[in-house]
Amino acid sequence: MVKKIFDFYYKMSAVSVINTRFFSKATIFIGIPVNQTMIPMLKKLLFALCFAFALTAAHAQLKSPRQLFPGLFETVQMSDIFPDNKTFVDATAKRDPVLILKDYNEQKDKPGFDLKQFVTDNFIIPGTHNDGFKSDIQGGIRKHIDTLWQVLYRRHESVSQYSSLLPVPNDFVVPGGRFRETYYWDSYFTMLGLQESHKTKIIQDMIGNFAYLLDTYGFIPNGIRTYYLTRSQPPFFSMMVDILAKDEGNKVYTKYQPELLKEYEFWMKGSQNLATGKAIRNTVRMQGGEILNRYWDESDQPREESYKKDVNAAKDTKQAPGDFYRNIRAAAESGWDFSTRWMDTTGKLETIQTTNIIPVDLNCLLYHLELDIAKSYTIQGNEAKFKYYYNKAQQRKRAIQKYCWSAKDGWFMDYNWVEKHTTTHLSLAGVFPLSFKIADIKQASGVAANLKAKFLKAGGLVTTLDRSGQQWDSPNAWAPLQYMAIDGLNKYGNFNLARTVAENWVRSNIGVFNATGKLMEKYNVIDTDVKAGGGEYPLQDGFGWTNGVLLNLLNHYHIDTL
Repeated sequence: MVKKIFDFYYKMSAVSVINTRFFSKATIFIGIPVNQTMIPMLKKLLFALCFAFALTAAHAQLKSPRQLFPGLFETVQMSDIFPDNKTFVDATAKRDPVLILKDYNEQKDKPGFDLKQFVTDNFIIPGTHNDGFKSDIQGGIRKHIDTLWQVLYRRHESVSQYSSLLPVPNDFVVPGGRFRETYYWDSYFTMLGLQESHKTKIIQDMIGNFAYLLDTYGFIPNGIRTYYLTRSQPPFFSMMVDILAKDEGNKVYTKYQPELLKEYEFWMKGSQNLATGKAIRNTVRMQGGEILNRYWDESDQPREESYKKDVNAAKDTKQAPGDFYRNIRAAAESGWDFSTRWMDTTGKLETIQTTNIIPVDLNCLLYHLELDIAKSYTIQGNEAKFKYYYNKAQQRKRAIQKYCWSAKDGWFMDYNWVEKHTTTHLSLAGVFPLSFKIADIKQASGVAANLKAKFLKAGGLVTTLDRSGQQWDSPNAWAPLQYMAIDGLNKYGNFNLARTVAENWVRSNIGVFNATGKLMEKYNVIDTDVKAGGGEYPLQDGFGWTNGVLLNLLNHYHIDTL
């Protein structure tokens, strides 16, 4: 139904004669004579009405694949017909799911039933977005990135009624590879490159989509899929508004003030009446009475996109299955899935305890959100509201200093609010207080010294100091964390170290590109001739946030050759 409505609109838009006749007949209903000059306005009105109707219809059917196909879902995901569990949840049913499920239940126990054939007969199996794309290494890295913006660009109206994709009102850019949809925190770092490419319109569109998601669901999902509607991701929306403000001025802060407030309400939900030492959803009241935040997922079931891996991993834990799945999902909300920063001192996945941890980077992002909300009220001349949110930000800043700074380690650490101590794992999350200017001068100096001594490698900064086999640990490195570290170093005057990190990272990116024609999701920065490993899926190429950060650094440091 959704697709039919969109198709109807675009067919009507394409033929002016039909438009004229159609809109002329509309006078019967609206009582106003319609002439040719009014048609563009009425076309926009028609589209708005069609889109609203389409979304209403879609929202009435917002069930995840596991909810739509009970029994069939579990059988497919626990089988090996698709190496990646994300394939089936991204597949599009060719007809009504009720009929598909009915046929499955009637046929599954009959002799000769072929599960893979049944699935391929009833679903459109997705490929990757860069299937068939050939890199032009000779054209250079800048040309490659410019071309990739088109390869990774997606039109918003292509959502099928029977897809797990969530409809959004504007076009968008995807990360690439198996990531066929918009992802929340990826998009900020992708926008850094889009801004360098002067693609303000697509930045506007993507921010508009995130604002729409906040207005529709009350939060920005991990990605625009029905199976992500139980969690968010690192809250970079206010940072995206900052990017747009560079091109459009401070008016964007008041324009998106309602959505900034909704983002804040989501992360702070339930905190008002929270007792000391207790947590609810994403909020924790610390022993000193302060409110800080954690990652959380509303579901305590295996992730649909990684169902088999979660079910199998739960066999090794001493936690109750629901607690284990919630911790796994909360780590997915962090974007760091997975890392020893979420685990006990053994660094083993079965000890994951994400919901017990106050992440330093998350709280820095919420500090920035509070400041942006305060700024929006300053622009409006609302001094009382400005003071309210500014004071919230200052309270959070003091709490980050109190709970997350480790003088012994010379590093900003995550804090285990249940055990009441900082965690034992140093990670690049510790650079966020520099990027947001929360650190004092002495702390920033200590972080810079540790970055240089412990994290800096030939290809950039390792994510943690632990070699666990998890993808968000050493020897792997990721574009967003390189950017935040470089930004933080620059803000405290560590310009030479910032440049060294940038040059090492750019060299790593270009080296892999020259060898493979690809820009990757993550990199091995210790053994730079070896592909990055770990994780629940093969190394992905594309790649939105790598492209964005790389282009930003190339331009900022005027790097053409190394």
